[in-house]
Amino acid sequence: MAASLLSQAMKRCSAHTCAAVAVRRALSSGAATPSVYTRFLLKLSHYFYDVENILDWNNWLRSQGVIHKNRLFGYAQKNFGNNVAAAYYILTLRGSFRFAGQSEWFRPDSRGRFSYDFMSTPDAKIEEVDLSGTLINHNGLENLVKQNKLQTLSLRGCPEVDDWFLARLHVFGESLVELDLSHCSRITVGGLAALQNLRKLERLDISGLPRLQNPGLVRILLEEMLPLCQVSGAEYEQGLIQPDSQEQTEGHHEASTHTGLRHL
Repeated sequence: MAASLLSQAMKRCSAHTCAAVAVRRALSSGAATPSVYTRFLLKLSHYFYDVENILDWNNWLRSQGVIHKNRLFGYAQKNFGNNVAAAYYILTLRGSFRFAGQSEWFRPDSRGRFSYDFMSTPDAKIEEVDLSGTLINHNGLENLVKQNKLQTLSLRGCPEVDDWFLARLHVFGESLVELDLSHCSRITVGGLAALQNLRKLERLDISGLPRLQNPGLVRILLEEMLPLCQVSGAEYEQGLIQPDSQEQTEGHHEASTHTGLRHL
């Protein structure tokens, strides 16, 4: 990734240098003062070159942050067990969870700090997890795959949850009852098809998924695929009637109405 960014930066630098040299030659070749337009273009090239560089590095740093947050917590698994490692991973993402048989939820404060009381029950399995708005991705899911008592998983508004992530949820096929995928912008129909392995799923939220072109049809297919599951977040007619067809139908209806009125 770094090499790719460096290569792109060198290409832009070369192009920028050529443009600057060309402008300087134009300035030095003649005695006439350069036009306002020429000076404006030179200033603009400097500005956008710097902004593009900053954006590229910002995107690279963000991707590295996502990779770091979703690393495998192997040390914690080896020394404290899978349950403690999973709990620690959830809290570092600023998510929350509840152990099976307990009513207390463990969650960080507004600054991301949290109590380590969960380490006192290393044998307790996690039953409910709320990772809404966090940066969890398919790599980080490896920290949770041993939680075979997991019943509820909320991923509302997670920007890194994609079809690859959904394909890995089959490990919870014998336990997961409720799943919230609302407002996950990277999910497509292909990813939802992988949920067929969640045979015990009873509630599924698919609201606000921008890549679903026909949410109503997707809901019908999901309910056929998971007959015990109540799918919410999409109406049956949503996306089934195309706007053009609807306008033509309304126009035909209005024409029929006018014709009927003339006969009267």
